[in-house]
Amino acid sequence: MAKKIEYRKRIADKLILRRLQSKGGILIEGPKWCGKTTTAKQFAASLLDLGNSTILNNAQIAIEVNPSTLLNGDTPRLIDEWQTMPELWDMVRSEIDSRNSFGQFILTGSTIPPDKEKIRHSGTGRIGRITMRTMSLWESGDSSGSVSLGALFNKEQSQQPQENNLILRHIAFLICRGGWPQATMLKKDLALDAANDYYEAIYKTDILRVDNVRRSSERTQLLLRSYARHQGRDVSFQKIGEDIRENDNLTFSYETVSDYINALKKLFVIEDMPAWNPNLRSRAAIQSSDTRFFTDPSIAASALSIGPNDLINDMQTMGFLFETLAVRDLRVYADALGGNLFHFRNADGLECDAVLHRRNGTYGLIEIKLGGVNSIEKGAQTLNALEQKINTDKMLAPSFKMVLTAVGEYSYLRPNDNVWVVPIGCLKD
Repeated sequence: MAKKIEYRKRIADKLILRRLQSKGGILIEGPKWCGKTTTAKQFAASLLDLGNSTILNNAQIAIEVNPSTLLNGDTPRLIDEWQTMPELWDMVRSEIDSRNSFGQFILTGSTIPPDKEKIRHSGTGRIGRITMRTMSLWESGDSSGSVSLGALFNKEQSQQPQENNLILRHIAFLICRGGWPQATMLKKDLALDAANDYYEAIYKTDILRVDNVRRSSERTQLLLRSYARHQGRDVSFQKIGEDIRENDNLTFSYETVSDYINALKKLFVIEDMPAWNPNLRSRAAIQSSDTRFFTDPSIAASALSIGPNDLINDMQTMGFLFETLAVRDLRVYADALGGNLFHFRNADGLECDAVLHRRNGTYGLIEIKLGGVNSIEKGAQTLNALEQKINTDKMLAPSFKMVLTAVGEYSYLRPNDNVWVVPIGCLKD
């Protein structure tokens, strides 16, 4: 008998509840299978499930005959996969104006609608947007949560060392499993199968129908494989095209690479990291190009056809894919803290893997390393060098500096430079 998949509390729950109290409607976007519908149902009082083909067909008839029936129902009313009928957007917006009340509608979608011409209004001020991601290690129960980013910002984190229970083979598995809610409930081999199933759906079906443009499954696979080889790096589209030609002997023009990447962004498969632009004492130019990331590390592992044992035997690749895992978790936690994630690099070669910058102006500097004394020391030196370059006459000093590691027995604060060393198995929002 199959194990029942139970609902787990998500960080997004807090964001949804907050928005329902201040907006007429909310839009929850994110990758397919990340748990949008399951989460939204916890808050909804009625449902229009456009992911059901029968209901969708009936709704398409109703919108021509009696469209108001589609919006009728107890509130909040959930409209699942709303992008299959994009004309609903303006109807919802108008109904929110008419009712003049909060918490009326929840819309969920796993793609950006292809028929944008059917949407006349942005919904600004009426419909709040929430990006839902795959599960962080804290949400999936793999992190102890003994170190809180919120506590670090508030100077409330205990300086006592916190034990970490995740070792390298656990991290390798978690990279390949990903944060897909169903996969987190399954035994190891089955969990890896679930992650691979998502990857296959990208190039076999989703890419073919995302925006009514015909694309090649084979070319999509090659693009995904090249993107996986460049996780965490600021390579250009031209370089990705050259990489595909060198490794797979197929020509990709700049325009083709751009088109496929834009389609994958619409599917929430790719989420690149923008550059941070602080006030510095130095005049060295700041690099503005994005670094390349999938929304979940399992996509990269599946694209490269590798499993946990392969990662253990290839520390360089493991380092790149661990960075994708860390960035995913940091993005989830940043959402909870009212912040965004950036990277930093200047013309002198000084780099910082992640900057968690909150809307209130506070920020933390984070270097991401597998672990080990030498790499932790190198990461700390980078953080200290960047801190020295920040002009604190024009902006705040960093709230904390952190080397985020894959492994390590404990989290701890370095007494000589106040750099936190935190295994990812200890971290939460």
